[in-house]
Amino acid sequence: MLNPEDIGYSSIRNHLNRDWLVGVSAEQVLQVFEQHWQCVTAQQSPPKNPPRILLAESDPVQFLGRFFAAVAAGCPLFLGNPAWGSTEWEEVLTQIQPDQIWSSALSLNAKSHDEPPPTPLPPQSIMIPTGGTSGRVRFVMHTWKTLMASVAGFCDYFCDYFEIGTQTRNQLFVVNAYCVLPLYHVSGLMQVLRCFSTGGTLAIAPFRQLEQGFTLPLPPEQSFLSLVPTQLQRLMRSPLIREWLTQFRAVLLGGAPAWMELLQEARSQAIPLALTYGMTETASQIATLTPIQFLAKESSQGWVGSPLPHAQVTIRNEQGQILESNRVGAIAIQASSLGLGYFSSNPRKQEATPKHWQVYLPDDLGYLDDAGHLHIVGRNSDKIISGGENIFPTEIEAAIRATGLVKDVAVLGLPDPIWGEAVTAIYVPIEPGCRSNKIRASVGDRLSRYKHPKHWIPVDKLSRNPQGKLNRVMLRKLAIAHMASTVLSRSTPAEESV
Repeated sequence: MLNPEDIGYSSIRNHLNRDWLVGVSAEQVLQVFEQHWQCVTAQQSPPKNPPRILLAESDPVQFLGRFFAAVAAGCPLFLGNPAWGSTEWEEVLTQIQPDQIWSSALSLNAKSHDEPPPTPLPPQSIMIPTGGTSGRVRFVMHTWKTLMASVAGFCDYFCDYFEIGTQTRNQLFVVNAYCVLPLYHVSGLMQVLRCFSTGGTLAIAPFRQLEQGFTLPLPPEQSFLSLVPTQLQRLMRSPLIREWLTQFRAVLLGGAPAWMELLQEARSQAIPLALTYGMTETASQIATLTPIQFLAKESSQGWVGSPLPHAQVTIRNEQGQILESNRVGAIAIQASSLGLGYFSSNPRKQEATPKHWQVYLPDDLGYLDDAGHLHIVGRNSDKIISGGENIFPTEIEAAIRATGLVKDVAVLGLPDPIWGEAVTAIYVPIEPGCRSNKIRASVGDRLSRYKHPKHWIPVDKLSRNPQGKLNRVMLRKLAIAHMASTVLSRSTPAEESV
């Protein structure tokens, strides 16, 4: 495995100078790396602070070559989503004030530095974007060391799973991966770094190509595949792809909660799912349910397995006290892969400690069972309090999906003068003419009565990001506007409410 401390030009070039890529040219990646490394280092003579670089690249050859060039040159590197709109780009450019922008498809110009000097950044810092459903672009500050800690934790965990001896695990465990997730996102980037640092092979392909049945020549039996739940659902429509999925070493599933019907179908097809829990702040997964555990018995909602060796998970109450097993509370994470904080152009607002977050609270609620396995209940900010009862949307969404009458569904709470919050379901019906009364009746006794949605709003499509997460901010705005228009028009009240 690549030494986490050895990330200079020679070491990175040696790791790039091999036939390690499928679907893209390793030789071309090396050429892009050499070109951009020479360009950056030539501008640092005489020595000065390395330039702050923004990389917004959809082409994998350009992304990989430029990413490793910036790392080798010690440049502070920001990763950008090429699909951001003009408003988001304006916000990002103002926030980070890049010296250089590397993008082969976008026409972006670095801003003139009329403002105070940018916040100093740690050496080899890598800023990974996150925003989730909040709509606000933020960057998590990572270093090569925190990212390699995540790689090491992943390898140690699966060495134990595959029973690779402790004396030879670092020499034997090679990570091969089939990547269909965006490289600028932590879910795609960590696949790159696992393969790169362990001497493995990385296959890169657009998801739509895989969905159409075209697979790259990477042996699945020695490889990992990472998917989000909506991608797994779409792939399982094809009998040939379903069979192909069963051959993988493990199919990592994360990014958003998976619903029980999807998991049951995957289990019936013997797909070796490894359910994962992690985030940008932790450099991807910090808990994983192994394929053997997944296939052996019925998964409970939100069961994501054991913490990885590099992470510690505790459950805490509102006072920060650690709770006993099987008690629901706030999830607290300590890990060597934790980022340094969120980047801010204002030093006074820098949300970082000198080393890293000591304890990270991701707004998720859950519990640890007697075996030490983590179970996710839902997000604290998504929790609905209706009539004094705590209600978690994921449970209701799973029950509505189980009716087989919806393609997609999101549940949230809307302000209500009587209940405090009214449980509201926004759904995409399987059939356009399917009324909410039919869905409501099918939910039946799957849920306690107080958990039944009081409002039902049909839509053509739910807003999700590329990782499959719901944009709850947009959905809340849609629901409020819909309810307001319903009150004004007095139209078909039976469709929207009970």
